[in-house]
Amino acid sequence: MKLLSGYKSTYFSGIIVFLAVMFIFIVNKKYEYSILFGIVVLAVSMILISFRWLLVIISFLTPLSISLSYFKDNSPLDISLFTEPFLILMLGVLFVKFLMYNKLDKKLWTHPITISITAMLFWILISALNSTLPLVSLKYFISKLWLILPVLIFGYYLFNKKVNINYFIWAQVVSIIIVVIISTFKLYLTFGLKKNSTHFAVIPFYDDHTAYGAILALFIPVVFAYIFIFKNKLNKLLAIFAFIMLMLGLILSYSRASWLGIVLAIGILILIKLKINFKYLAFFSILSGLFIYMFWFQIIDTLEKNNQESSSNLSSHILSITNISTDASNVERLNRWYCAIEMFKNKPLFGYGPGTYQFEYAPFQLNRMRTIISTNFGDVGNAHSEYLGALAEQGLPGAVIFIILSIVILYYSFTLYYKSTDNYIRFLALGIGLGFITYFFHGLLNNFLTTDKIAIPFFGFATILITLDIKNNKTIEIKRKSE
Repeated sequence: MKLLSGYKSTYFSGIIVFLAVMFIFIVNKKYEYSILFGIVVLAVSMILISFRWLLVIISFLTPLSISLSYFKDNSPLDISLFTEPFLILMLGVLFVKFLMYNKLDKKLWTHPITISITAMLFWILISALNSTLPLVSLKYFISKLWLILPVLIFGYYLFNKKVNINYFIWAQVVSIIIVVIISTFKLYLTFGLKKNSTHFAVIPFYDDHTAYGAILALFIPVVFAYIFIFKNKLNKLLAIFAFIMLMLGLILSYSRASWLGIVLAIGILILIKLKINFKYLAFFSILSGLFIYMFWFQIIDTLEKNNQESSSNLSSHILSITNISTDASNVERLNRWYCAIEMFKNKPLFGYGPGTYQFEYAPFQLNRMRTIISTNFGDVGNAHSEYLGALAEQGLPGAVIFIILSIVILYYSFTLYYKSTDNYIRFLALGIGLGFITYFFHGLLNNFLTTDKIAIPFFGFATILITLDIKNNKTIEIKRKSE
């Protein structure tokens, strides 16, 4: 029986009852029961509905999920309710199915994006086996499996139909808008739209305002693309409304990295519309990187002369982006980056092990780089960089593999836009590519791929690109045969 083929009211009523029971358990601090209940309900659901459609439900629940540690301090099982129990069971079902049928779709597993993701998982395992804290790293590896494989494999089969892609994306967009509305009202009614209060306004859905800003920036280009994809006027208006709501959330997130990511995405879009060849864009990016590397100390010297603190005033907050002299957030970021680089120098091949940065970085801190928010326990953020975090925890191969994955994703995003004749594929691939641009830039300053909030849409979008590319190749092949 398929989820949307009949008895819709029954299914949605069941979801409401499920959420209500989970809420009662959580309010009464029966966290173990809530997890057990979620797993049992999911197991029963497998009998009643199409397994693939649970990915759409998970997509909707992701922005609304709440970490168990929010309800119970020092919980040994810090997972997100309700998404991660679902994903864990889905991973178990995948494992059983593989043992029973040993059947893999060649087109999925030979696609360059999938190969890059597989290489990333493989190296995480290798570095985990050489970790300074093996149990921490193996736990990290296992969590990566349930955050990636269910989305990749079930998503691949689900996304073969365009309508299913729309369900997956818009389920999450609607959920994000709910979070935007709740957070904005909290910010306005309780804190008066003050920058320093944004962090508290997004709790419990997001740990801090930067993660909130990152997900908004990731989805904004995709929602903007749907304004051109939708043909129906009502759908267009809804897409415009969603775009405005996400932009409102982004502005009030006070996440400077997310703002810059959107600006960069707009710049890339302009270059694409001017029909600048992708090779030239890549060459310009490499040249810019070399320039920054060659003149790094001169750049740092210039930035240290900026004393503008982050502020509720938007213009002042923007100017504070380049303040690495007195802005605690920026200076602390440099502190974490320095520690990550020194950790890499100490263990350049395998790193200290996935997930170990927060336990290992403290001895590498210099007194002159410490700030008022510095700690020895990594409880105010991690390495503050996807790239440097991978470098410290997984060594040079880990960082290189993540960079390769980033390049491959962007390559297929923009190649599909240029080569496809299907406007749906073209605009969606472009929107996803620009969304990834915002996150890959954001990844220079923060790292959130260890959380379901970012991992599910990140790898969901990557899987959509895989299916769109395979679909586009089929279309080209059919046209060639008919000519």
